[in-house]
Amino acid sequence: MKNQLLAALPSEEYSRLVAYMEVIPLEFKQELYLPNQPIEYVYFVNYGVASMLTVMTDGSAIEVATVGNEGMVGLPVFLGADRVPGECFMQVPGSGFRMRVDAFKTHVTADSPLYNLLQRYTQALFNQIAQSAACNRLHSTEQRMCRWLLMTADRVETDTFSLTQDFLSIMLGVNRSTVSLSASILQKAGLINYTRGQITILDRSGLEDITCECYQIVKGEFNRLLNGK
Repeated sequence: MKNQLLAALPSEEYSRLVAYMEVIPLEFKQELYLPNQPIEYVYFVNYGVASMLTVMTDGSAIEVATVGNEGMVGLPVFLGADRVPGECFMQVPGSGFRMRVDAFKTHVTADSPLYNLLQRYTQALFNQIAQSAACNRLHSTEQRMCRWLLMTADRVETDTFSLTQDFLSIMLGVNRSTVSLSASILQKAGLINYTRGQITILDRSGLEDITCECYQIVKGEFNRLLNGK
């Protein structure tokens, strides 16, 4: 599996940029950037899912977006910032390309193909964040859990992945008992199997029937914008 942004580059441009990158494992709970700390690297995920969180002063947090092999972690650098109040870490482990921020700024310039791709990716990610804000307010926990499970499965291209109730409560902005109840509902319906922190999607079409429109909207916008439409 390869990062879709890098895979979309002309071969010569891809070879030029990867010379300044290294392939690294992205471990479970690995911090990719921390609140109000200088961002040192950008990451192009090949496999796995990174979670972007908004963090409150009391330490509570909620997920606002996820990044998989369709995107890049460290977008604030592309937009001219060197730090943000949020944080980002790996929720589903995998691997990816890592590039130092100084190299990124030097080699990803306004006339480069990746710069143009990142402009469209920025809009796609903004759409995801905006849709998630509406989804968190308007849709049920079961609908939002289905959306999250489908998006995760799309990113890792497997129907089985590890996820604890603690993580799901952060992702969905609810307490663990609500997560347990929602997961139990989906499991009793034969849509998923959830045991010992591992989820297996048993009926993908069933999840798509239950989830809200947000899943297809976000997915469609990523496909449209990253394909240059």
